[in-house]
Amino acid sequence: MSRAAGSGTEEHLIQIRADSVTLEGSMAIPEAAEGICLFAHGSGSSRHSPRNRYVAQVLQEGGLATLLIDLLTAAEEEADKRTGHLRFDIDLLARRLIGATDWLLQHAETERLDIGYFGASTGAAAALIAAVERPEAVGAVVSRGGRADLAGAILSRVTAPVLLIVGGDDLQVIELNRQALDQLPGEKRLEIIPGASHLFEEPGALEAVARLARHWFQQYLTSGAG
Repeated sequence: MSRAAGSGTEEHLIQIRADSVTLEGSMAIPEAAEGICLFAHGSGSSRHSPRNRYVAQVLQEGGLATLLIDLLTAAEEEADKRTGHLRFDIDLLARRLIGATDWLLQHAETERLDIGYFGASTGAAAALIAAVERPEAVGAVVSRGGRADLAGAILSRVTAPVLLIVGGDDLQVIELNRQALDQLPGEKRLEIIPGASHLFEEPGALEAVARLARHWFQQYLTSGAG
């Protein structure tokens, strides 16, 4: 089943078997795409998140394919709404993300595409761990308001270029991202969006996030930057 994504690119609903469960996702592949961005949601979010769907649309308009996937099953999400424990199970989220990555590497439509991760909140830590586990496959990582610090000691093993984006008013997360930045050994950058809060709900904030992410992914996943 498919429907038109906001950019005019056809969006397909897919199912991926990973970590002994079936995950649901939405994939869009623009014509002549060279890279695909796999979204790692966290903290109670999902592939239906308006913020991440907006960023995905901007990436598609930049010629990048996208896969927004729920790293928790519907039953797990219901349980997590009550307890909040699964959204902080970074190892579980990373295993699911690695499973989705392996699916992309084997799927006929995506096996030729370079892979990038767009991680939000706790999903950013999962993305960094998965990038270490699949270093040959993952070409870039972008974190939006992410808890990169939760990746722990693994940060020192990340080889993919990493862009950390944080709202200027999100003071605690800024400090945590600065600490994480110091531990990352490779190409890295911290971008602070002035006047933006944790969810980037202020006018123009999310647009700035999307532009920065698109440029980062175009720089590292495609043959030409835009």
